[in-house]
Amino acid sequence: MSEEYGANFITVTDDDGNEFELEHLDTIEYNGQTYLAFFPAEHEGEEAQNEEELGLVILKTVLENGEEILSTLDSDEEIDAVYNEFMKELFSEDEEE
Repeated sequence: MSEEYGANFITVTDDDGNEFELEHLDTIEYNGQTYLAFFPAEHEGEEAQNEEELGLVILKTVLENGEEILSTLDSDEEIDAVYNEFMKELFSEDEEE
């Protein structure tokens, strides 16, 4: 992902109707599926309210009614596998520098 244009932010709404902002870090293709990694956006003066807000957020793209949307992952196994792929990408980029 090019950082030439600056950081990319999106706003998502959870199942309870709460909106929060995420900063897009990277996108990978894994097992024929597109996954995106995000960190919760930090705003000046805000502190994370719980540990969950500090972690990596991984979403996948799915087609719904002909429109591509972001969705949560379906299982712990999928989460673990995709997380490991993102870590491989991250560490391979660090080794190249």
